Amino acid sequence: MSFSVNTNVGAMVALQNLSSTQADLMTTENRVNTGLAVSSAKDNAAVWAIAQNQRATSDSLNSVISSLQRGQSTVDVALSAGTSVADLLNQMKEKALAAADTTLDTNSRNALNTEFQSLRDQITKVVGNAVFNGGNMLQSGGTTVKALANADATSVITVQAQNLSLGGTVLTTALSATATIGTVTTATNMIGTLNTAIANVSSALGKLGTGDKALASHLTFIQNLQNTIDAGVGNLVDADLAKESANLQALQTKQQLGIQALSIANQSSSILLGLFR
Repeated sequence: MSFSVNTNVGAMVALQNLSSTQADLMTTENRVNTGLAVSSAKDNAAVWAIAQNQRATSDSLNSVISSLQRGQSTVDVALSAGTSVADLLNQMKEKALAAADTTLDTNSRNALNTEFQSLRDQITKVVGNAVFNGGNMLQSGGTTVKALANADATSVITVQAQNLSLGGTVLTTALSATATIGTVTTATNMIGTLNTAIANVSSALGKLGTGDKALASHLTFIQNLQNTIDAGVGNLVDADLAKESANLQALQTKQQLGIQALSIANQSSSILLGLFR
């Protein structure tokens, strides 16, 4: 057996093994602390790049979800207001039918006309207040909803505005802001006008309802898509903490043994002193 003071091979080997163990231990501790097997490009450049691209897509879908939710809320407000308009039209028709009775006295006819005009003016108030986030789908020149449908903003879901204002395309020009039922003739003519307006409003609400359903359906799809992408990223980069915990225990034990081995190797040179006694 040969000994050398200048070169302690055993210590060198022990130190090399200990350094390797400590490097593995640092890697495992990082995985336990972050929960990620791939937390940076140096861990696995290809997987990290794929994960980053998918994270960017997932983040972009947050904007799509927000756009769809804003669009859905705007349509919901329009639907609520449109339903109120439909109810007002039904009440106006009731007044017009009553006013068409030729046996009514003047006071009764005037009272019906006053109620009719109040209901008519209420339509303007309802339409004017059907606003969400600055958008009104029911007024003249109203806001058409165009919600984002994908992360590239190359596709949108469109819900057309419906003009429910007095004298507009849906209520017809005959039902204007000055419409009355003060005479038998005007009351009789108004019945036909209101029948047309009621049918048109029902059709307009149907279009809004279809658009609202499309937004809700696509919102659910986008949310599910985002969840799937996030799960996919997790599959790529997440650490198996049960496995890493067991590995951590093993490496800590291995580190302690390595320190002891290095200590023993460093003491081997002291054996040389015995040769000179």
